[in-house]
Amino acid sequence: MDFPLYKTKTEGQDKVFDLNDPEDRKLYFELKAGPEIRKLKEYLKNNSFIAYLLGKKNSGKGTYSKLFMEAVGFENIGHIAVGDIVRDIHKNLETEDGKKNLLDFLSKNYRGFHNIDETLDLIMGRDQSSLISSELIIALIKYEISKRPKQAIFIDGFPRAHDQINYSLYLKELIGYRDDPDFFVFINVPDSIIDERIKFRVVCPICHTPRNLKLLATKDIGYDTKDKVFYLMCDNPSCSQARMVAKEGDSLGIEPIRSRLEVDNQIFQKLLNLTGVPKIYLRNSIPHKVAKDYVDDYEITPQYNYDIDSATDKIKVSESPWVVKDDQGEDSISLLPPAVVVSFIKQAVEILGL
Repeated sequence: MDFPLYKTKTEGQDKVFDLNDPEDRKLYFELKAGPEIRKLKEYLKNNSFIAYLLGKKNSGKGTYSKLFMEAVGFENIGHIAVGDIVRDIHKNLETEDGKKNLLDFLSKNYRGFHNIDETLDLIMGRDQSSLISSELIIALIKYEISKRPKQAIFIDGFPRAHDQINYSLYLKELIGYRDDPDFFVFINVPDSIIDERIKFRVVCPICHTPRNLKLLATKDIGYDTKDKVFYLMCDNPSCSQARMVAKEGDSLGIEPIRSRLEVDNQIFQKLLNLTGVPKIYLRNSIPHKVAKDYVDDYEITPQYNYDIDSATDKIKVSESPWVVKDDQGEDSISLLPPAVVVSFIKQAVEILGL
């Protein structure tokens, strides 16, 4: 399916926003979606929803949901990353109260093929003979939702396997005590964008802040004269401009996760054809040839270019639109996350009938 183009361009508006700055983002969201944000805030005072974030690994599910929450308010919306649930529950099991609460909940809510002791072994990784079952994942999602009964919920990473698709269709019924509107949020990101996000990402070895040499530069740039490469220096003052480094294997891009991306895409395509559940369509990229008609220049992801001024020997940093091939081979530009979230907010208001 070719996702519809969503226009965020504001005619007659000369203001340029820095979408990496929280204060500028606040002004940006007010300009682009102020009325819709107020409708959602009013709705969330007494109502909630369940939204399933669907997209390939590294497609930005967590980023988009967190920016949605930033725009609308964190107090009435929660984010559940299924991939993080087991890790978080490990921490709960370190305390007697946490362990008791989980055991009490599972004894009342888990239906599956393992007893409670076997279930704990699976969660803690002590039993390596089988994967955590979909039945147990459902129970753990229900456990996480039970902690926030009055919040709207973004569920990130479910379904992530073919046998979980049918569960996702009836999750609202399976968890039992939520009668909220639910909808799917489809996030379409070309493989080429995911590939370059991985290949050029770096992290500070001290504070572990992530950046991207090509797409999210720091204030200060260094140059390694031996290897003849530019590098980013961490902006955190306490890190004393530490050289940011790539993670092992990142130079391979999407190759190590290609099989995972293929499964994600199969699930994605299957659910696109589903009827009976409302859908939101988010696209990270739009054709380069029509970009100026649909978005403002500052909403386009820039590519950072580095050079050394021969006269001063100083590093020069310039920006240009990041042009990539989409999955159909068409030249496209990538949108910065806040621009995608504007369409997210507006479509959510339409689906909820506000």
